[in-house]
Amino acid sequence: MSDSKDIHMDRSRREAIKSGAATAAGAAVLATVGRLRAASAAGSDEIRVGLIGCGGRGAGAAGQALRAAKGVKLVAMGDTFKDRLDGTLKHLKEGESGALVDVPADRQFIGFDAYEKVIAQDVNYVIIATPPAFKAPMIKAAIAAGKNVFTEKPMAVDGPTIRMCFEAGAEAKRKNLALGVGLQRHHQKAYLEAMKRIHGGALGEITSGRCYWLQKELWMKPRQPAWTDMEWQMRNWLYFAWLSGDHIVEQHIHNIDVMNWGIGAHPVAAVAMGGRQQRIDPAYGHIYDHFAVDYEYPKDVHVMSLCRQIPGCHNQISEHLVGTQGRFDSTGDGSIKGKKSWTPVAADAKHANLDPYLVEHTDLIESIRKGKPNNEMQYSAESNLAAIMGRISAYTGKRITWEQALESKESLVPAKLAFGKLATPPVAIPGTTDII
Repeated sequence: MSDSKDIHMDRSRREAIKSGAATAAGAAVLATVGRLRAASAAGSDEIRVGLIGCGGRGAGAAGQALRAAKGVKLVAMGDTFKDRLDGTLKHLKEGESGALVDVPADRQFIGFDAYEKVIAQDVNYVIIATPPAFKAPMIKAAIAAGKNVFTEKPMAVDGPTIRMCFEAGAEAKRKNLALGVGLQRHHQKAYLEAMKRIHGGALGEITSGRCYWLQKELWMKPRQPAWTDMEWQMRNWLYFAWLSGDHIVEQHIHNIDVMNWGIGAHPVAAVAMGGRQQRIDPAYGHIYDHFAVDYEYPKDVHVMSLCRQIPGCHNQISEHLVGTQGRFDSTGDGSIKGKKSWTPVAADAKHANLDPYLVEHTDLIESIRKGKPNNEMQYSAESNLAAIMGRISAYTGKRITWEQALESKESLVPAKLAFGKLATPPVAIPGTTDII
């Protein structure tokens, strides 16, 4: 789950832009070195973290939360696999924040129901870093239990799970609970500063955009004789759409999110192509290795979206917006060129290098302690759904509208989660695979 550290920024909906309201962006725009230190020194209310999902991102998120502010402790952990929990616990104990790890055996939970046991502990900050398939029910359960939540992206893989995310976001707002999402570009100062200018009219009327996540292949774990189908798929979750949503959802969501953020809207339709050309071995499940999407936004604004995971090809991770008076490019110095040109000053460049993966926890914890908890679910779920819409269009070969994706009855996640037999879904064939 590698995440680009190019500059990224926070967008609210159009209404928030017009009114100047800030939600998470308001806190994030203060993410300077001085504010970061002040937040770390000021916190007095203890943040007791429960970690659900102990893979690489779970270990990273837990470590970052422990460093994000003072008065933070990790007190409970859960994972389906014991070796993952044991490895992450050892890693965190031996790390720079090891003294803040207090997870005895009776607060270590293994199995498909481990998340329920973590949530039931005396925790008030739940980190969810499981494969995407499992996140929505966990977010819902944590919010129902009155816990603040930080969840990694993406949170959903299909219509049913994305609807659950929207509902959880609304419930968190009603309960005044924090709900942070790991779209870390919304907590990176250079993106925030550029986006503030874009929303202020620096580009004029936005007319088009482009976004890319082009890279080589990611990790794959060879199947072991003792593994059941379910264990093999879960340990290779990237390569099964029911677990990851395919890489357009799991990874490219970041770039799509920037397009939504800059334009101030979500796409209304998508026409996509994709396929599986090089990564065709069954060891890589059934997902595609490339997608190309034409996203249609309101006012006939179109965004070209490309993502690929194939070695030996051109690599690029970037976002670009073009307007009637200028253009923004996230590559290089992240400048705006046009009638209102802008280049980040040295101080902004320094602040942009603050680890946004850490700052997103600082911002969320600060909002909790102020009694004004951030809720990032609305825009995050919209970006998640836009990525799902692109995948459905590529898989089916059809033009997919926002409403079709949101209201889809297709449930990718198995009804029963248990170790045992689980067939690999067929590779989607455009023109043959149906819309459900």
